[in-house]
Amino acid sequence: MTEERTLLEVTDLEKRFGGLTAINRVCFSVRAGQIKAVIGPNGAGKTTLFNVLTGVLPSDGGSIRFRGVDITGAKPHVIAARGMARTFQVIKIFKEMTVLENVMAGCYLRSRTGFMAASLRLPRVWREERKIEEKSLRLLEDVGLAARAGEPAASLPLGLQRMLEIGRALAAEPALILLDEPVAGLSGPETRKLAALIGRVRDSGVTVLLVEHDMSLIMDISDEVLVLDYGRKIGEGSPAAVQNDEKVISAYLGEETL
Repeated sequence: MTEERTLLEVTDLEKRFGGLTAINRVCFSVRAGQIKAVIGPNGAGKTTLFNVLTGVLPSDGGSIRFRGVDITGAKPHVIAARGMARTFQVIKIFKEMTVLENVMAGCYLRSRTGFMAASLRLPRVWREERKIEEKSLRLLEDVGLAARAGEPAASLPLGLQRMLEIGRALAAEPALILLDEPVAGLSGPETRKLAALIGRVRDSGVTVLLVEHDMSLIMDISDEVLVLDYGRKIGEGSPAAVQNDEKVISAYLGEETL
Protein backbone atom coordinates (compact mmCIF):
# COMPACT_ATOMS: atom_id res chain seq x y z
CA MET A 1 0.00 0.00 0.00
CA THR A 2 1.51 3.33 -1.00
CA GLU A 3 1.77 6.37 1.23
CA GLU A 4 -0.48 8.32 -1.15
CA ARG A 5 -3.28 5.78 -0.81
CA THR A 6 -3.03 5.43 2.97
CA LEU A 7 -5.09 8.07 4.74
CA LEU A 8 -4.88 6.68 8.28
CA GLU A 9 -2.26 4.28 9.63
CA VAL A 10 -2.47 2.90 13.16
CA THR A 11 0.46 0.91 14.56
CA ASP A 12 0.54 -1.06 17.84
CA LEU A 13 -2.01 1.27 19.42
CA GLU A 14 -2.63 0.75 23.14
CA LYS A 15 -5.02 2.21 25.70
CA ARG A 16 -5.27 1.11 29.32
CA PHE A 17 -7.63 2.03 32.13
CA GLY A 18 -5.89 0.92 35.30
CA GLY A 19 -5.45 -2.83 34.98
CA LEU A 20 -7.79 -3.09 31.97
CA THR A 21 -6.32 -3.03 28.49
CA ALA A 22 -9.05 -1.56 26.30
CA ILE A 23 -6.93 -1.45 23.12
CA ASN A 24 -4.19 -4.04 22.81
CA ARG A 25 -1.50 -3.32 20.19
CA VAL A 26 -4.02 -2.77 17.40
CA CYS A 27 -2.71 -2.20 13.87
CA PHE A 28 -4.74 -1.25 10.82
CA SER A 29 -4.92 1.27 8.01
CA VAL A 30 -7.64 3.08 6.09
CA ARG A 31 -7.25 3.85 2.41
CA ALA A 32 -8.57 7.04 0.86
CA GLY A 33 -12.02 6.49 -0.61
CA GLN A 34 -12.94 3.53 1.58
CA ILE A 35 -15.88 2.78 3.80
CA LYS A 36 -14.23 0.76 6.57
CA ALA A 37 -16.21 -0.69 9.47
CA VAL A 38 -15.10 -1.59 12.98
CA ILE A 39 -17.17 -4.33 14.60
CA GLY A 40 -17.03 -6.38 17.79
CA PRO A 41 -19.11 -7.26 20.83
CA ASN A 42 -19.88 -4.76 23.57
CA GLY A 43 -16.70 -3.93 25.44
CA ALA A 44 -14.46 -4.75 22.48
CA GLY A 45 -12.89 -1.26 22.55
CA LYS A 46 -14.55 0.26 19.48
CA THR A 47 -15.60 3.63 20.93
CA THR A 48 -12.37 3.80 22.93
CA LEU A 49 -10.52 3.39 19.64
CA PHE A 50 -12.43 6.33 18.15
CA ASN A 51 -11.73 8.42 21.25
CA VAL A 52 -8.01 7.78 20.97
CA LEU A 53 -7.92 8.41 17.22
CA THR A 54 -9.62 11.79 17.65
CA GLY A 55 -7.56 12.90 20.67
CA VAL A 56 -10.39 12.68 23.20
CA LEU A 57 -8.27 10.14 25.10
CA PRO A 58 -4.46 9.88 25.07
CA SER A 59 -2.92 6.63 23.91
CA ASP A 60 -0.62 4.53 26.10
CA GLY A 61 1.51 3.25 23.26
CA GLY A 62 1.80 2.96 19.52
CA SER A 63 1.35 5.58 16.84
CA ILE A 64 -1.32 7.22 14.67
CA ARG A 65 -0.43 8.73 11.30
CA PHE A 66 -3.06 10.74 9.45
CA ARG A 67 -2.45 12.12 5.97
CA GLY A 68 1.23 11.26 6.38
CA VAL A 69 1.67 13.13 9.68
CA ASP A 70 2.10 11.62 13.15
CA ILE A 71 -0.84 12.88 15.22
CA THR A 72 -0.23 10.66 18.24
CA GLY A 73 -1.06 12.70 21.35
CA ALA A 74 -2.43 15.68 19.41
CA LYS A 75 -5.39 17.61 20.84
CA PRO A 76 -8.87 17.11 19.35
CA HIS A 77 -9.00 20.56 17.73
CA VAL A 78 -5.63 19.98 16.06
CA ILE A 79 -6.76 16.62 14.68
CA ALA A 80 -10.05 18.11 13.51
CA ALA A 81 -8.22 20.95 11.76
CA ARG A 82 -6.10 18.39 9.91
CA GLY A 83 -9.28 16.90 8.44
CA MET A 84 -10.70 14.26 10.79
CA ALA A 85 -14.32 14.68 11.94
CA ARG A 86 -16.61 12.43 13.95
CA THR A 87 -20.08 11.78 15.26
CA PHE A 88 -20.93 10.20 18.59
CA GLN A 89 -22.82 7.18 19.89
CA VAL A 90 -24.99 9.58 21.88
CA ILE A 91 -26.07 12.37 19.52
CA LYS A 92 -24.38 15.68 20.27
CA ILE A 93 -26.15 18.54 18.55
CA PHE A 94 -26.93 22.05 19.76
CA LYS A 95 -30.60 21.49 20.52
CA GLU A 96 -31.27 25.13 21.37
CA MET A 97 -30.05 26.21 17.92
CA THR A 98 -31.83 25.84 14.60
CA VAL A 99 -30.94 23.10 12.16
CA LEU A 100 -29.13 25.64 9.98
CA GLU A 101 -27.21 27.13 12.91
CA ASN A 102 -25.96 23.66 13.87
CA VAL A 103 -24.36 23.15 10.47
CA MET A 104 -23.00 26.71 10.43
CA ALA A 105 -21.30 25.98 13.75
CA GLY A 106 -19.44 23.14 12.03
CA CYS A 107 -18.26 25.48 9.29
CA TYR A 108 -16.44 27.80 11.69
CA LEU A 109 -13.57 25.32 12.03
CA ARG A 110 -12.57 26.36 8.49
CA SER A 111 -13.52 30.01 8.96
CA ARG A 112 -10.81 32.66 9.10
CA THR A 113 -12.70 34.66 11.70
CA GLY A 114 -14.06 31.95 13.99
CA PHE A 115 -17.34 31.44 15.77
CA MET A 116 -16.96 34.23 18.36
CA ALA A 117 -16.25 36.95 15.82
CA ALA A 118 -19.17 35.81 13.70
CA SER A 119 -21.51 35.69 16.70
CA LEU A 120 -20.64 39.35 17.43
CA ARG A 121 -21.55 40.17 13.79
CA LEU A 122 -18.52 42.39 13.25
CA PRO A 123 -18.65 44.15 9.85
CA ARG A 124 -15.55 42.41 8.51
CA VAL A 125 -17.14 38.96 8.86
CA TRP A 126 -20.54 39.61 7.31
CA ARG A 127 -19.43 38.52 3.85
CA GLU A 128 -17.83 35.35 5.15
CA GLU A 129 -20.88 34.57 7.28
CA ARG A 130 -23.10 34.79 4.21
CA LYS A 131 -20.81 32.30 2.46
CA ILE A 132 -21.01 30.01 5.48
CA GLU A 133 -24.80 30.19 5.44
CA GLU A 134 -24.91 29.34 1.74
CA LYS A 135 -22.53 26.41 2.25
CA SER A 136 -24.59 25.17 5.21
CA LEU A 137 -27.79 25.27 3.18
CA ARG A 138 -26.11 23.18 0.47
CA LEU A 139 -25.06 20.64 3.08
CA LEU A 140 -28.58 20.51 4.47
CA GLU A 141 -29.79 19.83 0.94
CA ASP A 142 -27.28 16.98 0.71
CA VAL A 143 -28.52 15.35 3.93
CA GLY A 144 -32.19 15.97 3.19
CA LEU A 145 -32.85 18.67 5.78
CA ALA A 146 -33.02 21.86 3.73
CA ALA A 147 -36.78 22.18 4.27
CA ARG A 148 -36.26 22.17 8.04
CA ALA A 149 -33.37 24.65 8.18
CA GLY A 150 -35.19 27.15 10.38
CA GLU A 151 -36.61 24.63 12.85
CA PRO A 152 -35.14 24.00 16.30
CA ALA A 153 -32.76 21.04 16.16
CA ALA A 154 -34.52 19.57 19.21
CA SER A 155 -37.72 19.22 17.19
CA LEU A 156 -36.20 16.69 14.78
CA PRO A 157 -36.88 12.98 15.28
CA LEU A 158 -33.90 10.76 16.13
CA GLY A 159 -33.17 9.71 12.56
CA LEU A 160 -33.03 13.29 11.32
CA GLN A 161 -30.90 14.34 14.28
CA ARG A 162 -28.35 11.75 13.16
CA MET A 163 -28.50 13.16 9.63
CA LEU A 164 -27.95 16.63 11.09
CA GLU A 165 -24.94 15.50 13.12
CA ILE A 166 -23.36 14.06 9.98
CA GLY A 167 -24.11 17.27 8.09
CA ARG A 168 -22.43 19.32 10.81
CA ALA A 169 -19.37 17.04 10.75
CA LEU A 170 -19.15 17.39 6.96
CA ALA A 171 -19.25 21.18 7.32
CA ALA A 172 -15.68 21.04 8.60
CA GLU A 173 -14.61 19.64 5.19
CA PRO A 174 -13.02 16.46 6.56
CA ALA A 175 -10.92 13.99 4.59
CA LEU A 176 -12.02 11.27 7.03
CA ILE A 177 -15.27 11.06 9.00
CA LEU A 178 -15.69 8.66 11.93
CA LEU A 179 -19.28 7.55 12.56
CA ASP A 180 -19.97 5.92 15.94
CA GLU A 181 -23.05 3.68 15.64
CA PRO A 182 -24.85 5.98 13.20
CA VAL A 183 -28.00 3.84 12.88
CA ALA A 184 -28.44 3.01 16.58
CA GLY A 185 -32.12 3.34 17.51
CA LEU A 186 -33.28 3.97 13.95
CA SER A 187 -36.15 2.24 12.17
CA GLY A 188 -35.67 0.19 9.01
CA PRO A 189 -36.56 3.04 6.63
CA GLU A 190 -34.38 5.48 8.61
CA THR A 191 -31.48 3.02 8.47
CA ARG A 192 -31.80 2.72 4.70
CA LYS A 193 -31.81 6.49 4.30
CA LEU A 194 -28.72 6.85 6.47
CA ALA A 195 -26.95 4.04 4.61
CA ALA A 196 -27.62 5.87 1.35
CA LEU A 197 -26.23 9.08 2.89
CA ILE A 198 -23.03 7.28 3.96
CA GLY A 199 -22.62 6.08 0.40
CA ARG A 200 -23.06 9.62 -0.92
CA VAL A 201 -20.52 10.90 1.62
CA ARG A 202 -17.93 8.44 0.30
CA ASP A 203 -18.82 9.27 -3.30
CA SER A 204 -18.22 12.96 -2.53
CA GLY A 205 -14.59 12.15 -1.69
CA VAL A 206 -14.80 11.76 2.11
CA THR A 207 -13.42 8.51 3.52
CA VAL A 208 -15.61 6.81 6.14
CA LEU A 209 -14.63 4.81 9.23
CA LEU A 210 -17.62 3.57 11.20
CA VAL A 211 -18.48 1.55 14.28
CA GLU A 212 -21.75 -0.31 13.91
CA HIS A 213 -23.66 -3.32 15.28
CA ASP A 214 -26.06 -3.61 12.34
CA MET A 215 -24.38 -6.47 10.48
CA SER A 216 -26.69 -6.21 7.49
CA LEU A 217 -25.64 -2.58 7.02
CA ILE A 218 -21.96 -3.45 7.48
CA MET A 219 -22.07 -6.19 4.88
CA ASP A 220 -23.95 -3.98 2.41
CA ILE A 221 -21.86 -0.80 2.47
CA SER A 222 -18.36 -1.63 3.75
CA ASP A 223 -15.27 -2.18 1.62
CA GLU A 224 -13.33 -3.61 4.55
CA VAL A 225 -14.12 -4.69 8.10
CA LEU A 226 -11.89 -4.60 11.19
CA VAL A 227 -12.94 -6.92 14.04
CA LEU A 228 -12.03 -6.26 17.68
CA ASP A 229 -12.52 -8.54 20.66
CA TYR A 230 -11.43 -7.52 24.17
CA GLY A 231 -9.29 -4.79 22.65
CA ARG A 232 -7.43 -7.08 20.24
CA LYS A 233 -7.71 -7.24 16.48
CA ILE A 234 -8.94 -10.72 15.60
CA GLY A 235 -9.87 -10.19 11.96
CA GLU A 236 -9.66 -7.80 9.05
CA GLY A 237 -10.63 -8.00 5.41
CA SER A 238 -13.54 -7.84 3.03
CA PRO A 239 -17.04 -8.33 4.48
CA ALA A 240 -17.22 -11.77 2.87
CA ALA A 241 -13.84 -12.81 4.28
CA VAL A 242 -14.71 -11.62 7.78
CA GLN A 243 -18.07 -13.39 7.62
CA ASN A 244 -16.27 -16.67 7.04
CA ASP A 245 -13.39 -16.18 9.50
CA GLU A 246 -13.62 -18.87 12.20
CA LYS A 247 -12.17 -16.61 14.90
CA VAL A 248 -14.74 -13.92 14.12
CA ILE A 249 -17.59 -16.44 14.05
CA SER A 250 -16.52 -17.81 17.41
CA ALA A 251 -16.03 -14.42 19.08
CA TYR A 252 -18.82 -12.35 17.62
CA LEU A 253 -20.97 -13.26 14.66
CA GLY A 254 -22.13 -16.69 15.76
CA GLU A 255 -22.91 -19.48 13.34
CA GLU A 256 -26.59 -18.67 13.32
CA THR A 257 -26.00 -15.21 11.84
CA LEU A 258 -24.11 -16.45 8.78
